[in-house]
Amino acid sequence: MACKLKWSPLLPILLLAGMAGISRAGNIAVYWGQDGGEGTLADACNSGLYAYVIVAFLSTFGQGQTPAINLAGHCDPPSGNCNVFSSDITTCQSNGVKVLLSLGGAGGSYGLSSTEDAQSVATYLWDKFLGGSSDSRPLGDAVLDGIDFDIETGNPAHYDELATFLSQYSAQGKKVYLTAAPQCPYPDASLGPALQTGFFDEVWVQFYNNPQCEYPGGDLQGAWSTWTSSVKVSGSFYLGVPASTAAAGSGYISPSDLTSNVLPGVKTTGNYGGIMVWNRSNDVKNSYSSQVKDSV
Repeated sequence: MACKLKWSPLLPILLLAGMAGISRAGNIAVYWGQDGGEGTLADACNSGLYAYVIVAFLSTFGQGQTPAINLAGHCDPPSGNCNVFSSDITTCQSNGVKVLLSLGGAGGSYGLSSTEDAQSVATYLWDKFLGGSSDSRPLGDAVLDGIDFDIETGNPAHYDELATFLSQYSAQGKKVYLTAAPQCPYPDASLGPALQTGFFDEVWVQFYNNPQCEYPGGDLQGAWSTWTSSVKVSGSFYLGVPASTAAAGSGYISPSDLTSNVLPGVKTTGNYGGIMVWNRSNDVKNSYSSQVKDSV
């Protein structure tokens, strides 16, 4: 005799989950902006690979300096011609891709000297890139979705206050997303206090250039477990990987190793969100995201 399933509002969800297995689909985030040959911002968003594209970097800010954006060969910031990317940003957002501006990077000149300095930088970011207004907006009139913290100087002072000030702008209308890219050793030397504020939506942990927590020689799974259980985010954690051997000094994980040996363990955490790829240029050359997307 055939057994009939009793109807429940949860039944379609349970059936879909059963068909999909225990793995959950994740997203891919990518950094764009540090190689003029990587294609346009619109190219990245039109690829269909990414949920987040992070514009890198605002590499000079704070400590009384005039903030400056560095987009390698894409445009010449002093001339004001980086505003050509305003239409690209709009294209990305119309495709459902969130566009963020990343602060810091491995180079540059940046830091925060006081609470007032943090407030000044927050105001600058709001007026120049987010929902505020200014006669001069480096990337044009388009309103970015949020700010990414890629702080690598080792000095954590006042970034928690910067995150707090930026989070308060969400009350003025469009949500301001906050994301961060700490190094995999926990806690991060530069972002530790900021990440304890609870204001960050997504955190993409860099599992490269840090042998102690890389795959296969280091304890990647242990570091991932520490991060995902020690920091509260409103969204998810992403596994940060280089797109090729040339993209980082160490820590490259081949697509086959990522999908077969690394992601199955990483995905067991409830706050898994996907992977972050450094960077678009190397992703184009190595087709990394396209090789792993269906398994992320």
